[in-house]
Amino acid sequence: MSDRDKDVEILALRHQITVLERQLGGQRVRFTASDRAFLAALLHRLPSRVLRGVRLVVHPDTLLHWHRDLVARCHAARSRSRRSGRPQTVRSIRHLVLRLARDNPS
Repeated sequence: MSDRDKDVEILALRHQITVLERQLGGQRVRFTASDRAFLAALLHRLPSRVLRGVRLVVHPDTLLHWHRDLVARCHAARSRSRRSGRPQTVRSIRHLVLRLARDNPS
């Protein structure tokens, strides 16, 4: 695409956003979790001054909040233990405890 074609497409998309906002009449747009993650991953690298100039349905601070949540969830998922519950006791310690219990039944 040429730069002119891209500019025309951007203007058309901005106009569509304006029309949709006008039709909503003050109602809030509902995004799914995947929509939030996609927008956050796509736009988080833009500097804040550029992000504030981009025509978005949501406030730029909301978008940055979504990105922080996305990063926190990814980090939490990676750092979560693979096995739940108490870890297994080492076999030698288990045998020692059982032997002590047999030797001293009280």
